[in-house]
Amino acid sequence: MPLTLYSHPFSSYCQKVLTALWENEIAFTYRNLEEPGANEELAALWPLSRFPVLVDDGRTVVESSIIIEHLQLKHPGKARLLPDDPAAALEVRFMDRFFDQYIMTEMQKPVFKAVRTDGARKDAAMAEASKALGTAYAWLEARLDGRAWAAGDSFTMADCAAAPSLFYADWVHQIGAEFPRLREYRARLLARPSFARAVEEARPYRSYFPLGAPDRD
Repeated sequence: MPLTLYSHPFSSYCQKVLTALWENEIAFTYRNLEEPGANEELAALWPLSRFPVLVDDGRTVVESSIIIEHLQLKHPGKARLLPDDPAAALEVRFMDRFFDQYIMTEMQKPVFKAVRTDGARKDAAMAEASKALGTAYAWLEARLDGRAWAAGDSFTMADCAAAPSLFYADWVHQIGAEFPRLREYRARLLARPSFARAVEEARPYRSYFPLGAPDRD
């Protein structure tokens, strides 16, 4: 039975999983949540209705990092997105969590406020996010010294998390010239074919970004 992914092209966490799938050229049915009936199917599979959701031979798998680890266990490909060495795998998991918690989560705060509340609250959330993201950028600038990718020399699950995190975070609080390694790393992620595909497939939905999508990407 083929894999089915319930996903939206503009969602950062969905892009994380899509990058992993396309990195390893894993065949799957793409159930775009813009399609009729897709959200109802998703809710039946996962009552919390959060996405992405993967269905593999009748088994429902949720949460982006867990989905990627499941794919490596059940559908391994040429790219080892989680190393076999336990210490190296721990570094990948740590960096994956860093991008999800300290980049993606902070980036989303003013986005959610812009959708749900008034301008004053959005401005306060933007100021808070800018401060948090600036701190995270500085930490990453040092961490990336001597590294081609987030956890070392190989593209891993951490980079699948980094790609959409940094892509959208730069829209919220632009990565400044004082962070040259981080800017170069973001550019490498955008040039990676698996993530470049995710960016292109999400392009028609840029009007959804409530803060206004910039023209630079």
